[in-house]
Amino acid sequence: MSETPVIRALRARAVNVPIKRPLATATGAVTHAPLVLIDLETDRGVTGVGYVFTPAGYAIKPLAAVIEGLGEFISGDPVAPFAIEQKLRKRMTLVGVQGMAMLALSGIDTACWDAAAKAVGLPLARLLGGVPRPVPAYNSNGLGIMAPDRLAAQAIELLEGGFKAMKVRLGYPTANDDVAAVRAVRRAIGPSIALMSDYNQALLPPEAEQRARVLDGEGLAWIEEPVRFDDYAGCARVAAAAATPLQIGENCWGPHDMQKALDARACDYFMPDLAKIGGVSGWLRAAALAEPIGLPISTHLFAEVSAHLMCVTPTAHWLEYMDWASGILAEPLEIRDGNAIVPERPGNGMRWNEDAVARFLAK
Repeated sequence: MSETPVIRALRARAVNVPIKRPLATATGAVTHAPLVLIDLETDRGVTGVGYVFTPAGYAIKPLAAVIEGLGEFISGDPVAPFAIEQKLRKRMTLVGVQGMAMLALSGIDTACWDAAAKAVGLPLARLLGGVPRPVPAYNSNGLGIMAPDRLAAQAIELLEGGFKAMKVRLGYPTANDDVAAVRAVRRAIGPSIALMSDYNQALLPPEAEQRARVLDGEGLAWIEEPVRFDDYAGCARVAAAAATPLQIGENCWGPHDMQKALDARACDYFMPDLAKIGGVSGWLRAAALAEPIGLPISTHLFAEVSAHLMCVTPTAHWLEYMDWASGILAEPLEIRDGNAIVPERPGNGMRWNEDAVARFLAK
């Protein structure tokens, strides 16, 4: 009899987790983290876990229903992530594997990989052929759209934990306002801290090009998503005009979208989102696209799992650290001297704090 665990059931729970620092961006504000928690139960007593984030709180209950519906198709199947992914993709052929369907697929994939790693007693990074190591992280838990004095005060707070990098959101009414925000943070943190910026798709290409040139003298590590995420020609225009590196990728739906961006020369850096790129399986394909061309890969959200994946990403760059899931985790990801410490626990290292989950269940 095969020792591979067999899936018995899949459960999805929708929660709204309060976040410590509500985040105002140029295209909207986030005050809670709407998450769907996934538990993939097996016949060997191993439960694989993962979670999916969506900024739309109204979508988490429907998303949980989609995930549980897909779970019915894989009940009784061995925990074989690639095989399960292909089986579910076939079921989604007429629906299309993007949007809510991709989020569901990615969450299930992540839980499958967790169960596979737990079944053999290995951390996910080791199962994938890597070695857990400290992963350089930047603090993304703040610096939303706000007054310069508040930005300065919050930037100092974000140095806690020994962070050597952080990210400021831009997209103020004018380019001069953007520069003022960047300079307020820079004065507070000094010259040695790396500072990233993010427009959250707030601009049209002509204005993005102009603002990028204005920011070129500010020493930013990158300018992120200045225009609509899938306007690859517009992104390429900004990337060509700016001396500061252009970062995109968090909204690309799977490696195929990533390849479109690369073909268009739309960026200097790329940051897949675990839930939109296709879970662990999709991430591995994205990393394979980046390696031959030396494209630096950073992460978006999902720091707990993404830290493991950075250990097997040849062109690993920065881990985005956001603590939005920490409120429902029994053992939140540890940050030490500005690095995420990849745990040696089997699987991806996450366990739910069930008391907190019960408090934050979506009504």
